[in-house]
Amino acid sequence: MKSLMSLWSQVAEESATYCRTSATSDINTVKRRFEDEGLSFLTITLPDLGKSFEKWLDEGRVGINSSFRRERRGRLPRFLGGFFSRVFDPNSGALVDDPDIEAILAIRQLTLMFGKLEYPCTDARIASAMTAFVDCEKEVRKSDSEISEEDFRDFERMSALLFQSAFTRIDREIYYDRVIPKHGPGSVADRLTSNGKYRLRTWTDRLDSVFPATKYLIPNIHFRDELDQVNFLEPGSEMPVRVIAVPKTLKTPRIIAVEPACMQYMQQGILRLIREAFERDELLDKVIGFDDQTPNQVLACQGSLNGETATLDLSEASDRVSNELVRRMTSRWPWFSRALDATRSRRADVEGHGTIPLAKYASMGSATCFPVEAMVFTTLIFLGIERSLNVTLTRKDLKSLSGVVRVFGDDLIVPVDHVHMVVNTLEAFGSRVGAAKSFWTGRFRESCGKEYFNGNDISIVRCRQALPSTSTDADGVISTVALRNLFYEHGYWRTARWLDKKLLKVLKHFPIVSPASPVLGRVSFLGYETQRMHPRLHSPLVRGYVQQSKAPSDKLGDTGALLKCLLKLESENPKGVVESYLNLDTCSRSSTGSYRALPIGLPPGGQDEKHLERSGRPQRVGIKSGWWSSI
Repeated sequence: MKSLMSLWSQVAEESATYCRTSATSDINTVKRRFEDEGLSFLTITLPDLGKSFEKWLDEGRVGINSSFRRERRGRLPRFLGGFFSRVFDPNSGALVDDPDIEAILAIRQLTLMFGKLEYPCTDARIASAMTAFVDCEKEVRKSDSEISEEDFRDFERMSALLFQSAFTRIDREIYYDRVIPKHGPGSVADRLTSNGKYRLRTWTDRLDSVFPATKYLIPNIHFRDELDQVNFLEPGSEMPVRVIAVPKTLKTPRIIAVEPACMQYMQQGILRLIREAFERDELLDKVIGFDDQTPNQVLACQGSLNGETATLDLSEASDRVSNELVRRMTSRWPWFSRALDATRSRRADVEGHGTIPLAKYASMGSATCFPVEAMVFTTLIFLGIERSLNVTLTRKDLKSLSGVVRVFGDDLIVPVDHVHMVVNTLEAFGSRVGAAKSFWTGRFRESCGKEYFNGNDISIVRCRQALPSTSTDADGVISTVALRNLFYEHGYWRTARWLDKKLLKVLKHFPIVSPASPVLGRVSFLGYETQRMHPRLHSPLVRGYVQQSKAPSDKLGDTGALLKCLLKLESENPKGVVESYLNLDTCSRSSTGSYRALPIGLPPGGQDEKHLERSGRPQRVGIKSGWWSSI
């Protein structure tokens, strides 16, 4: 952990040089408090100051942070005082007319650098997070009971105005059984392996009423005799989601819900329909994002410059989306509504609290959680704008607002002129706007991992892992190489050289490479290194290390193998090209009576040769030395 302290000191010294100040007393303060408070000072106390600083930028005045003293005769914190004095007036504490952008960057870098270090929380913090999950569930139920019927009708009307075309298309695809399900590589509540999911023999009555097992659980109707082995679960006996904590910060873990395999399987199919329908809709494609965060970041940058847009962040966003709101939103589209309900788990197994019923739609972990929460938030934003304007919006009005409204999960962009009513509407329907991470007053904006002040990008470099002491710490090596290159690209060249020395003690080979090279090497604006040429390709090679990982052994044969191949084909050719494969010509019975997939008709190169032998997320990551391309 002392290496992290040394890294902070190095960044502080270089930042002080850029800002023409001194960081000597700041380094001494951090060393003293690090010895007294331990790692929590770097990962919790300093980030709290960084978040306070962001709010001070937004409000235009220095406030109070209880962890750090003020100057005796001024209003600025004594810690990092040389930097703060270039941003705020020492006497009044007000934001100066032309604050130093380099100082703003330095303060954010020095306070927030270790805020997202990926370390497990203490058992007490995990237990507290589980209790918060249960308490949130109670608040969702209370919120549902407090929403008036008139508000529900307004919500239904606005959601229909937004999503009518897309929902109609999705509804039709589900009715005609044109859903393409998918198994992912992640964990499931029934603890099946990646390929083991294709031998799934658990289905629910609710799923079967919308997605018949004869259509989705077996390759085709000729395999219907295998359904005798399937356990169809009634609603009361369904497997609950398994609520777990995964590392996020030392302050609090991330709580996710691991879904049963059958639910996740069909959720992925619905997710695909939603994405395709939204991409075809001229309005929704401009307002809601699923993959590209850039539009949110551009609007945040513009908002920091012209003050026309606000950035909102929601606390416990997915856990506060009520299932009642989702039911109301889709009530006019029966098949889509039934599909969302059938693929939604109704109970959760929470450590320390047992199995509880769920009023929320779904927690993070459900494949449909992200798009559904985006739909709900988008509806509430436009409903808030409508109430602020005191007029009934039309579809034409929604299109005119598409340039100042953008939703990416729980990162929201809204017009500043209507922000107060939007916040009130979100909270009236059960959401909770995070005041510490929502900005609209000053010139600071943050959205989707990017931060801006007055049009300047003030995003920082974050350290995710401790620095490695040996090459066997592959995760640490990979993370630190990425960290070194980010510091270099952000102009912290002395810090990058300091990390070079650290890495050269761990790695025998650490060449200069281009950003596109697979080699764990040093990125440079001056080009890349060439140590020899490839004998056949005549491309530059260097001696170095590359990341190496292997999927775990997970053999799949018989019907499961056939189903996986057909699903892959159908996913790659959704327009019916795969129909010729869905018959007995593509499979045959072995002497034991089981089916095996034949290679007939499979497109060359369309399948990973080893996917029926190895599948799933690698259990560990390693690094391998050799000669590799430097470009």
